[in-house]
Amino acid sequence: MSKGRTKGRKKNISGIVNLIAVVAKLQKSLLLGKKLPSDDYFDESENNVPEDVKEGHFAVVAAEDDEVKRFVVPLSCLTHPSFLTLLEQAAEEYGFDCEGALTVPCRPSEMERILALIYT
Repeated sequence: MSKGRTKGRKKNISGIVNLIAVVAKLQKSLLLGKKLPSDDYFDESENNVPEDVKEGHFAVVAAEDDEVKRFVVPLSCLTHPSFLTLLEQAAEEYGFDCEGALTVPCRPSEMERILALIYT
């Protein structure tokens, strides 16, 4: 195997490991009700979760070109391979230090297809 291919593969594996760690922390904090560091910036008396986001769910924005749509999905999506691929793409495109809603780089129709695949 050439040296360049090995180096690229190690970088991909490292990125996947980082992504898995972030997903695990997100799952754990959401499941256990643990406060995230950014929670310190909000007044505890305020309800900062939109009413349509039920317990055990989170909001995702699918955005590509001029198409943007918000979805509320269950935490179980965080373990599905298709959704993990989207998270990896989001990490590559936006990085890990984004504020606001989780945005994934795909068309809303693609997100609908992935969610249909997960729910069936």
